[in-house]
Amino acid sequence: MRTEKKHALGQRRHWRVRRKISGTKERPRMAVCFTNKNIHVQFIDDIARVTLAAASTTSKAMPDREKLAANAASAKLVGAFAAQAALSKGIKQVVFDRASARYHGKVKALADAAREAGLQF
Repeated sequence: MRTEKKHALGQRRHWRVRRKISGTKERPRMAVCFTNKNIHVQFIDDIARVTLAAASTTSKAMPDREKLAANAASAKLVGAFAAQAALSKGIKQVVFDRASARYHGKVKALADAAREAGLQF
């Protein structure tokens, strides 16, 4: 499959997912972004257009951040860390935004770790 076609399909998948979900202050959107090297998670209130909490493999509060990469093992750690950050801000329920990523592998590991840490999807 050509690279342009894969990108176009991923963009359409992202738009399809994003059209259906929206975050509020009571139930923010948990947006997940995977790059080739890092994992980023944000809790976003779409009505006020503000980020309520965030976690990443590059954040200074993350333990052993030099050893983390964009893999499933790191996704579990980031998911638990993001859930702690959200719970400290009083966020208990979220809407999961996987963007254009399919729900398996790294995405599933991150979501399961966040659920185990106390977030409700």
